[in-house]
Amino acid sequence: MAVTTRQVKAARALLGWSQEDLAEHSAVSEPTIARLEAEDGPIGGRPETVKKIINALVAAGIEFISENGGGPGVRQIK
Repeated sequence: MAVTTRQVKAARALLGWSQEDLAEHSAVSEPTIARLEAEDGPIGGRPETVKKIINALVAAGIEFISENGGGPGVRQIK
């Protein structure tokens, strides 16, 4: 499943995280996160960088929802 930059931003919003918080949790620099989030569409960058970002959000309780006719999204798992 391709994760979009909008999903990453929405996930951060659900968690109340800034780009700095995501940088700390993912071990990816804040400027890199800002650069990746500046583009719309599937999150770009090196595959290992994207994996670190997604893994940090999933570890914090985020579930990524694939395109299923209603559009991609995220939700926070309780």
